[in-house]
Amino acid sequence: MNLLSIGISHRTAPVDVRERMWFSDAQTKEALPQLKDRFFSECLLVSTCNRTELYGVASGTAADAATVCDRLVEMRDAQGAVGRDHFVFRTGPDAVAQLFKVASGIDSMVVGDIQILNQVKEAIQLAREANVLGPVLNRLTQTALHVGKRSRTETAITEGAVSVSYAAVELAGKIFADLSRKRALLVGAGETGELTLKHLVTKGIGEVLIANRTREKAEALVGTLGGTVVEFENLQESLVDMDIVITSVASPAHIISPAEMHRTMRRRGNAPLFIIDIGVPRNVHPETGRIENVFLYDIDSLTQVVDRNLERRKVGIPRVQAIIGEESAEFLRWYHSLEVGPAIQDLRTAFESVRQQEVEKNIHRFREEDRELVDLVTRRIINKLLHEPMTVLKRGSENGGADPETVTRIAALRDLFGISRRNGRGDGT
Repeated sequence: MNLLSIGISHRTAPVDVRERMWFSDAQTKEALPQLKDRFFSECLLVSTCNRTELYGVASGTAADAATVCDRLVEMRDAQGAVGRDHFVFRTGPDAVAQLFKVASGIDSMVVGDIQILNQVKEAIQLAREANVLGPVLNRLTQTALHVGKRSRTETAITEGAVSVSYAAVELAGKIFADLSRKRALLVGAGETGELTLKHLVTKGIGEVLIANRTREKAEALVGTLGGTVVEFENLQESLVDMDIVITSVASPAHIISPAEMHRTMRRRGNAPLFIIDIGVPRNVHPETGRIENVFLYDIDSLTQVVDRNLERRKVGIPRVQAIIGEESAEFLRWYHSLEVGPAIQDLRTAFESVRQQEVEKNIHRFREEDRELVDLVTRRIINKLLHEPMTVLKRGSENGGADPETVTRIAALRDLFGISRRNGRGDGT
């Protein structure tokens, strides 16, 4: 089989190496035609923060995987920093299964990564725009997307929060059935705060206020994702009207104390307040959680949620692997069926060539009036000799695919009769 995969990922290289091999969208669209012209009849490049993987259908004059790898490194000007040992080379069924693993999320750094399927879709779109996809990769990529969808609908591989920031928002969604009617206060505009705000917006939170010691950072975050900036110094005042409070600031001391919370709860009429403390050290004094109608969760609580969700996702891996097995087998049946037609034609061409040579060499031995009959009889002999093998091959490729036995027979026929494969189909089955 002439399908090749060359990949670098979090499994084979640290981040400082992976980032050297990252291709932007523009770089991907520029690289794909060059790779196709030199090595492939069609190709696809998937490049994310955790992986860069090239899939290609090798042309008849394709270089070996190591040469393709060296060209990829050259394209990113990463010689000396990235070596062949950082890459994994796969061919045939292994390359097929790898793309399916990526699309399903089981090969991600975080099992069930919800972003990877969209990233694969984007890679496919870039390949289409670069006009480097052909029949094999068109079929392969569509099957990969189908694998990703099946994995999400038939298993729990993407269910449950597996980041602290998302776990915080997911927990808020469980406490309050309708977040669109709730107000949230985000204290801290750092990376974790930004991720938390993104998740809140995605979940449809009604209103978000942001408090940060450096107001400019809070304003920048609001400018990107929306919300309202409140003064950090007025934090206690802001708590009075909130339903959800998420804290994530670097502070050696607690920014919310039990005494302050008692006063706040009296002003709130003891209305429930949900507090998620992601800070390390903790931003909210743990005794605050003992106050009536104050529901306090710290990072350890969220980490436990994340760990449980990860274990739940891992339980789904065997089922995802089964889906990958099913879809790989179906794709390979289809792929190998492409060999049947050319094999039959090549076999007939080989026999006909021998027949013609022998007729031409010996035709002078026959009388003029018998020569047409000689040609007819020899054609009928060839047809009868080929009838059974062709019938068997066609039968083995019924229902849109070729069974393993048919694939083996094709390889045996080509080997026995010395029939080479056509350029563009590669040099393997």
